[in-house]
Amino acid sequence: MLRRFDVPLAGAIVVADQVTKRLVLGSIPLHDTVPVIPSLLNLTFVQNTGAAFGFMNAFDFPFKTVVVTALALLALAAIAYYARRYGSGTLAARAALALILGGAAGNLIDRATLGFVVDFVDVHWRGWHFWAFNVADAAITVGAILLILDMFGAGRDVPQAV
Repeated sequence: MLRRFDVPLAGAIVVADQVTKRLVLGSIPLHDTVPVIPSLLNLTFVQNTGAAFGFMNAFDFPFKTVVVTALALLALAAIAYYARRYGSGTLAARAALALILGGAAGNLIDRATLGFVVDFVDVHWRGWHFWAFNVADAAITVGAILLILDMFGAGRDVPQAV
């Protein structure tokens, strides 16, 4: 069951994600780079038409946007179901699920309205670049890590599917 802070936390992630993406869309041309911390961090606008970390980005097929959006919607529904059914345990688990839900919703908004996800955070080191990501991706990652840590550290049984 969702608690009082869960929905506002997820909502804050969606707002922060969408505001930063709109700033990027309005100020950085596609594939342009704005250095933030030399040799470490750039803002680089890329369009992710695939799934997480650009998976399927290079593939083109009929109705790709519809298929990827439907998969994202299905994943969001599954996460919401899990959060509602099992996520009422610890504060860490509830925060983790709120971060994941907010991030998934933020990226789903992009897919549904733009046909791609706006990615722009480019972390790099000595010529190696991590995948470009955004606020939603960061929230999903932090939420997943928190959820894993909670599962291992809570000292309780993981719920079993019926």
